[in-house]
Amino acid sequence: MSSILTNNGAMVALQTLNSINSDLSKTQSMISTGKDIASAKDNSSVWAISKVMESDVAGFNAISDSLALGESTLAVASEAAETVTDLLTQIKEKVVSAQEENVDREKIQTDIDALVGQVKSVIGAAQFNGLSLVEGTDDVNILSSLDRASDGTVTASDITVKRQDLSTSAGTFGTALSDTASAAYGTVNGSTNSDYTTDAGGTEAIMGITYGSDGDTYSMTIDGHEVSYTTASGDDADTVRDALASQINALGIEGISVDASTSGKLSVLNTNAFSDVELTADSTTSTNFEVEEINGVDITDANAATLNQRAATIDFSTSAGVNEGDSFKVTVGSSSYTYVAGKDENMEDVARGLKTAIDSAGTEGVTTAVQQDETTGQWKLAVDDDNGDGTSTTLKLTVGTGGEASGGLFGLDNIDVTTNDGADAALGNIETLINNAVDAASEFGSAQGRIETQSTFISNLTDALMSGIGSMVDADMEEASAKLQALQVQQQLGVQSLSIANQAPQTILSLFG
Repeated sequence: MSSILTNNGAMVALQTLNSINSDLSKTQSMISTGKDIASAKDNSSVWAISKVMESDVAGFNAISDSLALGESTLAVASEAAETVTDLLTQIKEKVVSAQEENVDREKIQTDIDALVGQVKSVIGAAQFNGLSLVEGTDDVNILSSLDRASDGTVTASDITVKRQDLSTSAGTFGTALSDTASAAYGTVNGSTNSDYTTDAGGTEAIMGITYGSDGDTYSMTIDGHEVSYTTASGDDADTVRDALASQINALGIEGISVDASTSGKLSVLNTNAFSDVELTADSTTSTNFEVEEINGVDITDANAATLNQRAATIDFSTSAGVNEGDSFKVTVGSSSYTYVAGKDENMEDVARGLKTAIDSAGTEGVTTAVQQDETTGQWKLAVDDDNGDGTSTTLKLTVGTGGEASGGLFGLDNIDVTTNDGADAALGNIETLINNAVDAASEFGSAQGRIETQSTFISNLTDALMSGIGSMVDADMEEASAKLQALQVQQQLGVQSLSIANQAPQTILSLFG
């Protein structure tokens, strides 16, 4: 049936043409924007995912900038630490030269002072955009990643760079603990406070000699050296004493002397400030030659004894931890010396810090040594006060908390090689300072490597995210081009089809012609 009111053919043709035009419009949009999904109406779920990923890419771009800034800051700090290490090595060369007494120590000291000034200049200039990693103790956090959990929450991750304080600051002592609490960190010769004799003869062992019979052999081993005497007719206890004393004196063992002035007794004295000496005694009849007393204290007759060093020791705890700001004060007589621990330090660092503090003060007659027990691993600070009057000296350790840490190059300002004691102390202390600088450079190098690795990862991750976003929302241009051409042909055919359909009612007029 033909109708002049309803043209079904034209409606079908129009619907087809509208559909073609809609597809053609979408295809032209894909070609012009390059995106298959340009807005939420194209595909809401994929569009939402892509937008979240795009925000992550923007975040990772900011992280790349943060890592670049951190890497530059670390490069400056690392260069400073390495330069300081080289300068300290030069100072060590000067200190070694000053060990000889027939050199111009004043000129050497002038060179050392100049190098110290250069070290300070390097430390003061080692900052990037106002941030220095070689002064202070606070950690520096460098933004390194954004971590998205499965529930959509995002957290930031940091790379923590530990500051390495290479300043010469002495620090500030914190709040002092009681003597009892201080003893938990270290004791003086086994007690909280101790009086000790440092120059009244050292450690003395009295050996008793009883004459046995002709042909008996009396032998001693002292500091690894063996002496002996075999009796003959007419000998007595004093003959044995004199013979052994003569042999020991002939060895010339440093710090060891003997006294053969008492009948039947041989006195052996150790005046070494920082060296114990082992002593053994033996004879054909063992009871004829034994150690009877040490430092005036009777002991059970023994065939062996240890002549302790003259210096007293602060014996640091093997179990107590050391926290930043823990303050340690050693009082020698009427003088006090302080060291305040920094981050990640241990009892060895404390012992060496206190040694530096004492040596830097240059107190006449006071010398120090850092020692470690080979069996227990316990660290000790040996302190000798050779005051020259034969009196005892009070040695005390006081511990505090909450102080301001001493710098890693604490004591550098006070290196003085113009005296024998100063030159000796400087040799040990400069090694500690060099080790601190080397540790700082090593820490910075490790952090640099980590940041470089993270920076490379972030760059690759950003590329991967962008590629993933593209695969979801970017248009396939080859497919779009082919589709455009096909739709353009369909559009032309649709227009012709609609034109033909619109002409159909005209045929009805012929029925009324």
